[in-house]
Amino acid sequence: METIHDPVALSRLQFALTTLFHILWPVLSIGLAFFLVTMEALWLRTGDEDYRRHAKFWSRLFGLSFTVGVVSGIPLEFEFGTNWAPFSVVSGEFFGNILGFEAAMAFMLEAGFVGIMLFGWTRVSRSVHFFATLMVATGASLSAFWIMVANAWMQTPAGGHMAHGVFVVDNYRDAIFNPAAGWSASHMWVACVETTLFVIGGISAGYLYRRRHTEFFLKSFKLALLFAIIAAPLQIWLGDGSGRALFVHQPAKAAAIEAHWTTNPKGHGAAWAILAWPNPQRQQNDWAIEIPNGLSLLATHSLDGRVEGLTAFTPEDRTRLVALVFYSFRLMVAIGIYFVLLACWTVSVWLRGALAPQRITSQRWLLRAWIASVPLGFIAVETGWITREVGRQPWTIYHLVRTADAVSNLPAAGVAGSLFVYALIYAALSTAFLIFARRLLRHGPDMALQTLNSSDPGARRS
Repeated sequence: METIHDPVALSRLQFALTTLFHILWPVLSIGLAFFLVTMEALWLRTGDEDYRRHAKFWSRLFGLSFTVGVVSGIPLEFEFGTNWAPFSVVSGEFFGNILGFEAAMAFMLEAGFVGIMLFGWTRVSRSVHFFATLMVATGASLSAFWIMVANAWMQTPAGGHMAHGVFVVDNYRDAIFNPAAGWSASHMWVACVETTLFVIGGISAGYLYRRRHTEFFLKSFKLALLFAIIAAPLQIWLGDGSGRALFVHQPAKAAAIEAHWTTNPKGHGAAWAILAWPNPQRQQNDWAIEIPNGLSLLATHSLDGRVEGLTAFTPEDRTRLVALVFYSFRLMVAIGIYFVLLACWTVSVWLRGALAPQRITSQRWLLRAWIASVPLGFIAVETGWITREVGRQPWTIYHLVRTADAVSNLPAAGVAGSLFVYALIYAALSTAFLIFARRLLRHGPDMALQTLNSSDPGARRS
């Protein structure tokens, strides 16, 4: 009950709501843009009109996600000035510039070509249309890069110093390519692609399960699988690298993620808790299922590597929500493993020849597993973001600015009111998206789509 009277907690909750909702849509847009480029390139290379039909079909889903993403992202920009003004003052020289780069360099590139991509099939030449699709995908990926650079800098600030309460940039290159930037940007981009691949594969599996347009959706199903067998293991490798970097640059967060309370003595490896129940009051786990030396192996790639425990840090310098971080991380990892296993299972079925059009519909359990995977990537992204942001607390800029010092001095009632309004708006946006997406999927692809000929502008090559 204290939360409803605490403007700091309410501002954090509001920003969490807006971020967790908004992040869903760029994830889908980035992955779909990558997939659309692939489909259109295959059409141009092979002349197979099914690839163009696929590009038009999936571009409608892209249009929906892009629209909701734009609308839901606007409040985030304003919140930096309304709810987090002190943070903006401190970090504006770098953080503000990076958001400006994202808007001018990435979002405007994407927005400038999205109309041609969606509606220019018969209005521009094939090469111009493909260029527009490529620019949309480039803009979407650049947007993810700049946003993750800004967030990574908050995790591992570099390239400058604090002077008179303001962060002054000494070297933009060092600030942009801070210690967390590489792992963060690559891990997030692959997460976008992987999530979208299982959305596409799951939706395609739904059509196959119902025996609708079997040969058509078998193409998108197989293409999603081909990319997934690369993306799913790659994401686990990137997650491992990102995790090991945490133990170097953010050891308190890493210890919270693993519910690791006591630093292991020299010569003795730290156990890895598969499951546990952290107790911050007692500064230990009430119970745990552990693998001896497992954490040392994960964190340092040695059986007896030293891993700092939470008790090595003062209580005010570590997150209080250890259980939330601990289980959010494990849910994300479990979904990642599920994706790898599902991809391997599907490849084995393919190698047995059971993905042929006349046999795929008999693989009922496999198709159900793919259908069930549609929301899982989004859940993994959300839990990964919770791990990333809650684990960083109590810092807004790690070891430089505390969250309590970064929030605006606003009345709790005002923040609670705006939080309620945002919740209503996002509920309405979610409902609208689901209604239109359901209509799109029920209607299916336009199989009567006219083949472009030499008299169509889209058939001419520039």
